[in-house]
Amino acid sequence: MPGHSMHGLGVLCGIAAGAWLGAAEAPTKLVTTGLSPYTISLCMVAGVFTARWTFPTLLRGTKYVFEDLLSKPHLLAWAILAGALWAVANTLTVFAIRDVGLAIAFPLWNANSLIGILWGIVLFKELRGASAGNWAKVILGALAIVAGATTLGFSTIRSANASSTHAVAGVAAALGASLLWGTMYVPYRKAYLSGMNPLSFVTIFTVGELGTMFALSIGLAGGFHTVAGQLFAARHFVFWLFLGGFCWVIGDLFQQYATKYIGIGRGIPLSNTNQLWGLAWGALVFGELAGLDRRHQLSILAGSAVMILGALAISTAAASAEEHASTNEVLLRECNRYNLEYHRALMAQAGIEHDKQAQSNRQWWDYLIVALAIGLFVWFAWGATLPPLAMNMSWAAGLCVLLAILLFGAGWTLWKRTRFF
Repeated sequence: MPGHSMHGLGVLCGIAAGAWLGAAEAPTKLVTTGLSPYTISLCMVAGVFTARWTFPTLLRGTKYVFEDLLSKPHLLAWAILAGALWAVANTLTVFAIRDVGLAIAFPLWNANSLIGILWGIVLFKELRGASAGNWAKVILGALAIVAGATTLGFSTIRSANASSTHAVAGVAAALGASLLWGTMYVPYRKAYLSGMNPLSFVTIFTVGELGTMFALSIGLAGGFHTVAGQLFAARHFVFWLFLGGFCWVIGDLFQQYATKYIGIGRGIPLSNTNQLWGLAWGALVFGELAGLDRRHQLSILAGSAVMILGALAISTAAASAEEHASTNEVLLRECNRYNLEYHRALMAQAGIEHDKQAQSNRQWWDYLIVALAIGLFVWFAWGATLPPLAMNMSWAAGLCVLLAILLFGAGWTLWKRTRFF
């Protein structure tokens, strides 16, 4: 079966996703300078919106993207819904961080991997027909990642967080974000079972994402004039937040391909290793763990090891022939429901271009879109200043090198194997 050969590619994409999603968290440190969380989120989402149109245009061209979208119009609503779920979940994390701190909130909302596994089993028959060993690897691996994340979180709790009077509300907000983010992957899976390219899906995803985020910011942050004033005050830091949005999209694109090729039950837990990378940025670059006693340092090492072992377990749980047959039943169901061509959807699931004539065919406006994105970067960078944060630039450079290696390795493998299909 073609799916067997795609397991390694999906695992590589999941690992790359974790690294880039973790790096995207670094700009959120600007909240410690007094910037509003809503301002930070809105600026990052602006970068996300720009990147979600730039990368598909650069890699395949808008002509291909729109032809792919128009061939599966039923997925447009699902993509907008997924974007809206992301925006609401992201807003809930603002409240969670405010009430219980990032150290506790992060592992709680990363429990979305368990929600994703549940939806994958119930709605898409993932793991149906899998051996007992694969069931154990995926379920226990996901639990290990959540347990490791929780250990990391509670090992970095500050006494101020422990005394929060809004702890219950903060925990509820984090768990709500986990539920919404885990559910957000249902439209992802429907899209890829229908044969849609991840690059096409994310362009519409961002409509619901940006629209909902803008509405929430205006509604909850004091109105348009207040938000505009906050954005003007943050103008010297917008470049870094905008760059963070681009990093997040790179990670999300890898996560989308992981979801496509190995399912939400395997892809989400692997991408949730982003907490390891977030910890690396926080500890090595920003010195967040300086001063912790030996017991807490050992707890952090133990939590990291447990997360790595969980990821290794999932990465070795390649789907069996019986599980692929179960997935094909769901694929056939989706094709019958939406009047799609089964053979094309099956080829797309294996990363095979069904129409060799549908290669990248760029138009003049594609170059304009890329030029506008570069122009925005130059504009924001022109007045940017370094954030007033203590940073270890040597470690920052080293982590950036690792990101580049993963980007090139996973990106080249995707291009060689699937031409980003």
